[in-house]
Amino acid sequence: MKRNWELDELIEHFTILPNEMKLVENKTGETRIGFAVLFKFFQNEARFPTNKFEVPKAVIAYIAKQIFSDPELYAKYDWTGRSITYHRTQIREFFGFREDTIEDAQEMTEWLCQHVLYHDHDIEHLKEHVYSRFRELKIVPPTPDRIERLIRSAIHTYEENFFQNTYQKLPSSTLAKLDSLIDSIAYLETDDEEVSGEENGQLSFHELKADPGRAGLESVLKEINKLRMIRNLELCLTGTLTEEMI
Repeated sequence: MKRNWELDELIEHFTILPNEMKLVENKTGETRIGFAVLFKFFQNEARFPTNKFEVPKAVIAYIAKQIFSDPELYAKYDWTGRSITYHRTQIREFFGFREDTIEDAQEMTEWLCQHVLYHDHDIEHLKEHVYSRFRELKIVPPTPDRIERLIRSAIHTYEENFFQNTYQKLPSSTLAKLDSLIDSIAYLETDDEEVSGEENGQLSFHELKADPGRAGLESVLKEINKLRMIRNLELCLTGTLTEEMI
């Protein structure tokens, strides 16, 4: 949740409506303010705060004013007792959400692999996708640590599947040439000095993936040599593969 809120934003997002106030009225003291803050936070974020200090003071103060409570009481709200567990249950049921399961994590991994990871591997972007998906499914998301582990697991699964599918689509002649190319990454040495693969009639894997460098006749000729070598690998024979890689 963002830290700074304008008054019109507080009014729009944190005003307690009459039907919502009924859930607050039978509570007192720190329980009253604690529940109200949890409720409105969940309504906006579709998750519970990871800790009580995640909620901005301006939000707490605005909510406290509506329920005639002292905002300072929020700091005394028990974050680990039975009351907060019951409050979370009340809030989940009010909004029609349920707790997450192991199966949900597995389905989220599959969803990421099928719909997101083919074009985006940025962790922060993926977190936004995951939280949005959980909200859409009306599932309370797991803790931030578990979310990150889920995302990294999904990335690993996606990459393993991609590499395996790529390998299976490559013809045997291409695999043999790739093996030869990768073997050439070990530089030939003469009198403790490295000799480039190009001087020996073959580019090493390191040279093939190197940056073209400053534009000039020599660099152009090197890039032409790289293109010839890549064409010789016959990767273009696997149309489906090259389309997926693009």
